[in-house]
Order: sequence, then structure tokens, then C-alpha cells
Amino acid sequence: MLSVVIVTYNHRGTLGQTLPALAGQLRDGDELIVVDNASGDGTVGAVRELTPDAAVIQTGENLGFPAACNRGADAAAGELLCFLNPDAVPAPGWRDAIEAPLAEGCGWAAWQGLVTAEEGTLINTSGGVVHFTGIAWAGEVGRELRPAGGWGDGDPQDVVASERGTVSVPSDPAFVSGACLAIPRETFAAAGGFPGEYFLYHEDVDLSLRLRLRGGTLGVVPEAVVDHDYEFDKGAAKWLYLERNRWATLIRTYPGALLALVFPALVATELALVPVSIRGGWFGRQVRAKLDVLRWLPRLLRERRKIQAARTVGAGEFAAALTAGLSSPYLGAAGRSGLLRGVLAAYWRLVLRLLGAKPDAGA
Repeated sequence: MLSVVIVTYNHRGTLGQTLPALAGQLRDGDELIVVDNASGDGTVGAVRELTPDAAVIQTGENLGFPAACNRGADAAAGELLCFLNPDAVPAPGWRDAIEAPLAEGCGWAAWQGLVTAEEGTLINTSGGVVHFTGIAWAGEVGRELRPAGGWGDGDPQDVVASERGTVSVPSDPAFVSGACLAIPRETFAAAGGFPGEYFLYHEDVDLSLRLRLRGGTLGVVPEAVVDHDYEFDKGAAKWLYLERNRWATLIRTYPGALLALVFPALVATELALVPVSIRGGWFGRQVRAKLDVLRWLPRLLRERRKIQAARTVGAGEFAAALTAGLSSPYLGAAGRSGLLRGVLAAYWRLVLRLLGAKPDAGA
């Protein structure tokens, strides 16, 4: 039984495509749970008209994405949860494909579908990438879907044939995208769900890293395609959430030895972001993000102790999933700097050696 959880906030327009495409694939016994964060555009009415059998949870306030996902998961009865963005339209065959890893017993702790954009012509994410400083991005974002060879950047790849051509996906991505994230309900509950305080962004990174700490592996199902109405630039507030939640995730999830070894790089990153944030007009948000982290720190440290107590893998094994590469197109000139890439790669090789991991892992 599959439980699909969709969180909405003023998404009446996009649901007109997503819900019909989804509802036509659900089987008897599956459930659709829509958690509405106090929309003011008639979203709830549209959900009830388009999918009368859906369970609708009205929160009465905007809880943000992760807390609302947790609310939906608490109400779910299915063995498998799938969190689906309201603007992620499932392609034909999506439902059976997203359930296949569970049905086939592949052993993944969580997985995602292949998320495309621009009516299936571009990759939105084929599996998430996490830099060792905690900066995370969608793998292969913006790349054209093309029929042969794949386009990986050196990470281990599985090349999988689908109706859209031969798509190259990571065999074990650093994180799985919340745009289409599947996870057994018991696994989600045991991990503690999403960090509800994050409000937006990085909650999928945090959950994925916590699963890794528990020895879990992650996966991508390229046959489970959803087309996402994606836009990266969503205003200065996005930088507040990204920076605040990045630091919260570092504090919560990184093993102590790893955190100590990357601390100099974290300080350097903060200094480098100052002129970038000033030019970009989000310096004030960056400052506020750090103040929020300081305010959260007592709670984050309590959560850290609990999370680290459940850890079953060493710091080296955990670190091997991270990268020193700068493959995101959103990193601008920094990502194109050969000197910076070389320095980061050398630094990361040293860290991995000190942690007892393979020197070329995560590079």
C-alpha cells in the first residue's frame, strides 16, 4: 500500500495537472493525503473537486514544508510513503516504478524518482550532491536528457535505459530529493521524520544524512519520472533558509571527527560568502541565518546527541558520500575556478585519509 503525501500552500493552479496524473495511477488501497498550509487561493476546494477520495488535512497555519510532511506521515497507513511536490507531475508508470524498490526488497533506506523539468526535456535532479561544507544541490540540474553515454562527473554511475533515453544516475546519491521522495513508513518514523523547524529547504538533505548515519543506502529510480515546475531563484528569503538549515544540518549530523577536520573550510566558506551575499543583496539574510543558528544551538546540540547515539557507521564511511567537487551551475565563478577546485580536492583527500576513508572517495 502506497501513501502519497502532498503539501500545498496556494498551489491551486499546479494541482490541476498533478492530481489527475497521480489519481489515475493509484491502486485500490493506496491513499492520497493532502496537507494544506492555510492556502488562500481555493486550493482545498480544488483538491476535493479533483480527487474526492483524498484525505485533506488543514493545518490552519503555514507550518512550512517539513512539518506539514510530518503531519501527513502521521496520518498515513501505507507501508511506503512518498512525498510529492504539488508541482511535480507523475509520468505514466510512475506509481509502480516508485514502489518497485520496496516490492523487490532492494534494501534502500529511501529513494527518489527521476525529476525532470521543462516538460521532460531537462534534468531537475537525478540524485542530490552534498559538498563537505554542507552546501547541497540537485545532481545534473539543467542537463539535457540525451540518448547515450550519460554525463556523470566521475561518481559511480548506473546507466539505466528508460523511455526517455539512456539516463545516467548515481548508484548511491548523497541525498534524495524531497520533490519525489519515497521511504518506508517505519524507516521514516524511526529516523524522526523531517526536521520540522527548517520550514523550507535542506530537510531532505538532513533526513538523508541521518539515514546514512544509521547505515542506510539511498537510490534513484529513473523509471519513476515526475516533471517538476522548478525555479531556483525564489527571493532573498531562500538564502536565509538555505544557510540556516545548512548549518543546523552540519551540527546535527556530522560526526565529531569530521566536523573538526572541516571546520577550517567552514570558516573560509563563511568569509568567502560575505562579498557574494553583499553583491547578491542577501547579506542581511546571511547574518540572520547565523543568529537563528545561535538561538537554536541548545536544541541542536540536544538533537545532535540523540542522532549521533544512533550512528552505526564511522566518520570515514559517512564522509565518503560527500564531495569536494563544485558541479552545481548555481555556484557561478567559484565553481569554475580551477585553482579553487584543486585546493578543495587536495584538502578533502587529506581529510578522508585522516578519517581512514579511501583517498579518492567523495572527490
